[in-house]
Amino acid sequence: MDGRKRWLVAVGVLVGTVSCTGNVGLAETRLQGAGATFPAPFYKHPDVQIDYQSIGSGGGIKAITDKTVQFCGSDAPMTKKELAAAGGDANIVEIPSCAGGVVAIYNVPGLKDGLKLSGELLADIYLGKVSHWNDPAIAAMNAGVDLPNVAITPVWRTDASGTTFIFTNYLATQADEFLTTIGLGKQVQWPFGQGGKGNEGVTAVVQQTEGGIGYVEQSYADNNQLLSAQIKNKAGKFVKASPASVSKAGAGAEFKKGDALLAADIWNQAGDEAYPIASFTYLIVHKDLNNLSNKGAAQDLADFLWWSTHEGQRYATDLGYAPLAPELQTKVEKALKGLTYKGAALKVGE
Repeated sequence: MDGRKRWLVAVGVLVGTVSCTGNVGLAETRLQGAGATFPAPFYKHPDVQIDYQSIGSGGGIKAITDKTVQFCGSDAPMTKKELAAAGGDANIVEIPSCAGGVVAIYNVPGLKDGLKLSGELLADIYLGKVSHWNDPAIAAMNAGVDLPNVAITPVWRTDASGTTFIFTNYLATQADEFLTTIGLGKQVQWPFGQGGKGNEGVTAVVQQTEGGIGYVEQSYADNNQLLSAQIKNKAGKFVKASPASVSKAGAGAEFKKGDALLAADIWNQAGDEAYPIASFTYLIVHKDLNNLSNKGAAQDLADFLWWSTHEGQRYATDLGYAPLAPELQTKVEKALKGLTYKGAALKVGE
């Protein structure tokens, strides 16, 4: 079995024979992570044992705060409150690992592909202001399409989710009423519709509900061949989510935090080809990796983080993600080089 095939084996099954640093021998460390479902297929390595539990961004942040895992994946950067609970800004390293989109999947009788929606329409659907698929606002956006007189059932995540964080933050830029009525975050109170846990739960409800619409990660939708809408972007263009269109959104990123906290919003970015419901997903660790059993294990984790944001980026597009731009990798390198174990520097990127 070659390295690429081994890299694509399910999470938790990988058993390697070479450490991240290239030292020959049996890998002694099993890296334990948890968090966002969105990047789960990406957090693997051909030669290191990794056990990543896709329990949602909220669960991952709690786990890294409690030090029950060694690294966390989150689609939402840590809040001020979460950073304080984890020991403060100076104790956390938070880096983008790749970028991806959130898509609107749908079950509209007679409509197989090609649905067009805007952010304002999506907000109105989840607010209950647009309740049927043949609503004039949807019809005007989909000229020539035979839309049925079927009730719309919005479907949402029941668990604390970075996907919900991305989706609600985007919709809040499209409708003031959405911001004031539903709000934004990893978990919100939806006024009506049906809920499902994880991408799988949302998809199941949409597929079982005539007229259903829900939001899931783009890579999940692509891998499961789900129908998803083209979304009108800030430039007024209808764009389908893809690694290329998400990468266009990421090109406009402006980082607002410190050198080790690299967080930026990339939804609703300018550009004709930019997909509007896009976000980075983040890897989060303690700056001092004293939650690992020894310095060797800490070095393995540091090497994995480096590999994921460098050599591992070549796998991003095949898995449906947008790779990091070279300019961003430079910022990531600076953050990772600050990692230590009980105060001692680690060899990062060497």
